[in-house]
Amino acid sequence: MPVSPRRRSVRATLTGSASALAALSAALLGTLTAGPAQADEPPTVDQGLLLTVSGAGNTWSRGVRLSCPDIHGRHPHAAAACDALAWARGNMDALPGHPQACTREYDPIVATATGTWHGTVVNWRKEFPNGCTMDAVTGPLFRF
Repeated sequence: MPVSPRRRSVRATLTGSASALAALSAALLGTLTAGPAQADEPPTVDQGLLLTVSGAGNTWSRGVRLSCPDIHGRHPHAAAACDALAWARGNMDALPGHPQACTREYDPIVATATGTWHGTVVNWRKEFPNGCTMDAVTGPLFRF
């Protein structure tokens, strides 16, 4: 059976439309699935550390952001805290501390550090029996 010119025109339009729709869908899908060219690389700017200290049962809390070097002046002992972090190579459990004699008073304090230090993600939390013990272990880092 011969195909009329009108049917050929409709068939060509539909075929062309389907091809265009497929190309557009592929382009949109590629745009939606492709992330930034450097999405897997860590941020080049060091975000610093958010340091917090809180009392038993979160009855009180205080915090400060520390960047090394501390160009904003947020931490009262920033230079010493940055030196301690550098000495420990960012390992919060290897801080040089400030050895001192402490009482056995039990007044628990929780110290946390979250953020980045020299491109390394830090998510650290530790409970100490009292503030003196925390200072003896962490040195100037949590003196704020």
